[in-house]
Amino acid sequence: MLKNSVTRAALAVAIGAIPGALSRYYITEYTKSVFGKDFAYYGTFFINVTGCLIIAYLLTLAAERIRNFSPELRLMLTTGFCGAYTTFSTFGLETRTLLDKGDSTTLIYWLGSIIVGMLGVNLGVMLARLNQKSSLE
Repeated sequence: MLKNSVTRAALAVAIGAIPGALSRYYITEYTKSVFGKDFAYYGTFFINVTGCLIIAYLLTLAAERIRNFSPELRLMLTTGFCGAYTTFSTFGLETRTLLDKGDSTTLIYWLGSIIVGMLGVNLGVMLARLNQKSSLE
């Protein structure tokens, strides 16, 4: 049994990171197979937006609805899964690559990721609160 809270936290992050990283990988590969390797950033865009929605939803539920949400479960789902799933560093690199290529979609991709990502955050909060209201009735 793990008594050390740091060890338990690290294990929770690692356990969450595995499905997060695999989800990211498979979504990216699927996007490349559908749209071509030059459009892998479509997958990154989808991952960033859904990652914003997921983390906002989970943290809102944890803060406002599920009072006994364990710290380890929170770490597993947010830092572990969402941290491995979201691709902000890839987003930065792809933006730079698109700029270097002079791609006309660079500004749309850059602004769209930020704006739609924030919409995903707000939607995640709203969905979590909606579930909370309907369970209280």
